[in-house]
Amino acid sequence: MTSRTTLPPERRTVDTPAGPARITWHRAPEPRLVLALGHGAGGGIEARDLAALAAALPPDGYTVALVEQPWRVAGKKVAPAPKTLDTAWRALWPALAEQGAPVVAGGRSAGARVACRTAAGLGAHAVLALSFPLHPPGRPEKSRDGELLSAGLPTLVVQGGADPFGKPGEYPDGDFDLLEIAHADHGFAVPKRAPLSQEDALGTLTEGVATWLGRLGNAR
Repeated sequence: MTSRTTLPPERRTVDTPAGPARITWHRAPEPRLVLALGHGAGGGIEARDLAALAAALPPDGYTVALVEQPWRVAGKKVAPAPKTLDTAWRALWPALAEQGAPVVAGGRSAGARVACRTAAGLGAHAVLALSFPLHPPGRPEKSRDGELLSAGLPTLVVQGGADPFGKPGEYPDGDFDLLEIAHADHGFAVPKRAPLSQEDALGTLTEGVATWLGRLGNAR
């Protein structure tokens, strides 16, 4: 039986070629998997989806590691080029894998893109893509579906039903699972007039991710 004990968060700084990165660990006492989550280009680990997963998953046996890229740790307001993001992520990966449990690479928005681009080369167990920016708003012809499909690992995409960066119906057929959060935007916020509350939306997100992680763990 999985322990329901919640351990206090731990912070660790990791040097990378792009500067110091920071990992905030939300540890499960006996982790079945580690879920590593990077943030987007417009915010940090305080994003509502990242915070909700960090609170909900450790009691179920999943350690959550929230990763702050060096540009964010340094207090900069603009993210660097994708190549720099990937370099930092690769450099901190050994710290994410040191527990010995399989690591699921993930993130929201730009962080999801980093996970998709690097997961296979790093030996990740799977990929969790939160609010994957399938295309720039209003530019569906600029699709990034190749980035998503190239991961080559079990992948769950969690997408808001009203996300201007790509609605669930815009996704191509592919070997990945897709969870829609109805009425939610790119940050998984739902309007007050929606027939579900913000709490309900985040509950659907955390429960869906937990179910998917459970299937991954059972397949080991």
